[in-house]
Amino acid sequence: MKTARCSVLAATALTLLLAISPALSAAPLKVGDTAPLVQGKNQDGHTWKLSSQIGKKIVLLYFYPKDDTPGCTREACGFRDRLADLKKQNVEVVGVSFDDTDSHQQFIEKYKLNFPLIADTDGKIADAYSVRRPGKDVDRRVSFLIGLDGKIVHITDNSSADVHLNEMKAAVEGMTGH
Repeated sequence: MKTARCSVLAATALTLLLAISPALSAAPLKVGDTAPLVQGKNQDGHTWKLSSQIGKKIVLLYFYPKDDTPGCTREACGFRDRLADLKKQNVEVVGVSFDDTDSHQQFIEKYKLNFPLIADTDGKIADAYSVRRPGKDVDRRVSFLIGLDGKIVHITDNSSADVHLNEMKAAVEGMTGH
C-alpha cells in the first residue's frame, strides 16, 4: 500500500513538473532534426509562419532575451548590417523573444531593423525550440539555420552575440558556397 502511494505521488509530481515547465519535457533540437513549424505575430501584428518559408527561403531563426538590451541590440544590428548579403544567399532573418509587438516595433524603429521580430509572449515558440531559460519567461540566445527542406542545418547556442553573427555567417557560406 505504501509503495503504491509513493508511486502515485511520484507520478503526480512528475506530471506537475512537466506541465509547469514545457521546456523540460521537450528534447533539445539538433542538427538534422526537422524544425518545429511555428507561427507567431510579428511587430505589425501580422501572422508569420515558418511553414510559409520552407522550400522558398533558408531561415535564420534567432532567439534572444530582450529588446533594446546591449547584447540583443548588438546581435540585431549585426544581422541588420549583414541582411543585404544574407538576402543574396536566399536567407530570411527572423528574431523571436518574449517581448510584445509594441516593444518589437519600438526596437525596430529605434535601430532601423530590416527583418521581422516575432512576439512569443506565451513562450510556445521558445518551448518548441527548447530555448526558454528554466523558470523564466526569457529566451536563451540560440540561433537556428533552417534549410529549404525544413531541416536544421546549424545551431549556435552561446550567450555571445558576436559568436552568433560569426557562426551563422560561416554556416550560410557553407550552405550556399558564398
